[in-house]
Amino acid sequence: MKEVKRVVIYPKDIMRITGKSERYARRLLTRIKKHYQKQEHQFVTTSEFANYTGIDEVAVDKFLSD
Repeated sequence: MKEVKRVVIYPKDIMRITGKSERYARRLLTRIKKHYQKQEHQFVTTSEFANYTGIDEVAVDKFLSD
């Protein structure tokens, strides 16, 4: 059976990946949205997060599949 991969990243995911606080995670999401010129209601994808932070996308996906 094929595993479903999530595309959107949330503050809780960032907290698990970085070990930082929820406040840090929310601010980081805001910075990423500004960097990619997204509107407030738009989501940040896992690939955008990985590219912005320099973390390998496979490593990010591994955290989301646990």
